[in-house]
Amino acid sequence: MRYLPKSPADREQMLAELGVRTIDDLFAPIPAEYRLKRDLNVPRQMAESEILDFFQQSSRDNAAGYATFLGAGAYSHYRPVVIDSLISRGEWFTAYTPYQAEIAQGTLQAIFEFQSMICELTGMEVANASMYDGSTAVPEAAMMSVRLTGRSHVVIARSVHPEYREVLRTYAQHQGLPISEVGFGENGRIDIAALDKAVTGQTACIMVQSPNFFGTIEDVAALADYAHKKGALLVVSIAEAVSLGAVRPPVEADIVAMEAQSFGVPLGFGGPYAGVIATKDKFVRQMPGRLVGQTVDRHGRRGFVLTLSTREQHIRREKATSNICTNQALVATMATIFMTIYGREGLKELAEHNLAKTAYAAAEFGKKAKVLFSDAPRFNEFVVQTTADPHQMNDRLLAQKIIGGFPLKKFYPELGNASLWCCTELTKKETIDAAVKAL
Repeated sequence: MRYLPKSPADREQMLAELGVRTIDDLFAPIPAEYRLKRDLNVPRQMAESEILDFFQQSSRDNAAGYATFLGAGAYSHYRPVVIDSLISRGEWFTAYTPYQAEIAQGTLQAIFEFQSMICELTGMEVANASMYDGSTAVPEAAMMSVRLTGRSHVVIARSVHPEYREVLRTYAQHQGLPISEVGFGENGRIDIAALDKAVTGQTACIMVQSPNFFGTIEDVAALADYAHKKGALLVVSIAEAVSLGAVRPPVEADIVAMEAQSFGVPLGFGGPYAGVIATKDKFVRQMPGRLVGQTVDRHGRRGFVLTLSTREQHIRREKATSNICTNQALVATMATIFMTIYGREGLKELAEHNLAKTAYAAAEFGKKAKVLFSDAPRFNEFVVQTTADPHQMNDRLLAQKIIGGFPLKKFYPELGNASLWCCTELTKKETIDAAVKAL
């Protein structure tokens, strides 16, 4: 009864209401060959004590205590313990979409603070209440650009996260939205000569990532100037939010599509994370998702409301900007707590810590292998090219409880035996030295 709450009497009443006598009568329209005539092939039921014992035994098979050099869009940063203490409160994790402002002021204020902090970080004038993740923020920004410009072509740098590009193509394939990819030069930045050939009079936006997938920082100001001269918008994707503690924000961009995972969100096997769309105020009515605003009530007291809700759930479908842009309120709250704890100076120090670890690691790796794109500024990731297969090198590192860099051959075969390495504040010097020795 705990897991099958409908009693035999309940089922008999339901069948009677449907005008049938048995479950077999109910499913009679389904051809017999598609109906299961035997019991499910599942283990027997277990007592709660047995279930707990099973998971405790299974947990011993987990690979705990490993150091990691993996980045590539999901970053291992320290999570202050206060985040879980606060986020576990019932008023946060039971809250649904704050349609009724009179009973959702806490949730609305948290989202408002999130939006405000994101604007300060990115240099944009308005930010939405978060999205699914960074990968869906990219196509949402592309479709927003199409609506704003009336054009129907997207140019995206090949140095944007490969999986972000895949999600963009999934969105675009049935919308008649052609996509052109532009390669990268010897410095790891977008190839301007190739870009000039790809942009047409129908290009709605140019999309880059900075720091890009290789960790290289793009010249956003120059790209924005180029895009605007062509009548297009510039979209800047940011996968590593901590970079904004040290890297100049992309203030010249028209739209910023960001992943906020680095701000106190656990890696969690790929999600849930929190994406962001931030933009100029003049573009706000074409921004996907929802926007929380601040107002006053009739007594002059400060209050918060959903100022803008542009999903098809809220308005006429043909007027909706997107139907897949749910606000990740709980995860965004984690990011808000993180940003509040660190503050302006704390985030700057955190970013500088990442930079220092990366500078040391890149220099040490450069003594044993070739570090690509070393002429351009980078944040906390760098590409190492080796004579040995990166997978073999990673196998050797696993024996030392170290997870090595991300092999790039699947997405960038032209780079050969190259892998992407990431250092954060959690990367120890002795771990870097051990990885270099493994080369």
